[in-house]
Amino acid sequence: MEEKTGSEFLFGRYDYSLDPKKRITLPSPWRHALGNPSFVYVMPDGKSRCLNIIPAAEMEARLSKLRERALFDPGLARALHVIGANSEQLALDVQGRIRISDRLLQFANLSSKVAMVGAVRKIEIWNPAVLVPADAIDLESHARALEEVGF
Repeated sequence: MEEKTGSEFLFGRYDYSLDPKKRITLPSPWRHALGNPSFVYVMPDGKSRCLNIIPAAEMEARLSKLRERALFDPGLARALHVIGANSEQLALDVQGRIRISDRLLQFANLSSKVAMVGAVRKIEIWNPAVLVPADAIDLESHARALEEVGF
């Protein structure tokens, strides 16, 4: 299948175990929605102890906005330094697996089980122990989310 930059939306939840080499497999529906990417970006969340997998197209759109700012803007330089130091660009192997660094896995308290949540424009990786069980729906949170986005 021909690779594209991808701009599809990501929905659903997948609970997996890290394999013996601590790799995570991106679910095939998500890989397909993203155009079977050769790589993704992974970074810690800014407000929660989870990791974000950011598709290349989403990251490129955000970074292109930064090109409008001065090349030697000190605030921008500091921010990009921190973001770059704490993020990874990871290649997917032929089976759609990525190996996130131990440092990032430790940040999100991931040791064996992971919950991957399609957060529409990104994928969140959580320790499943901190989420509502996969077979349940938190109606109050869902109602607040629908209201927040204007559904």
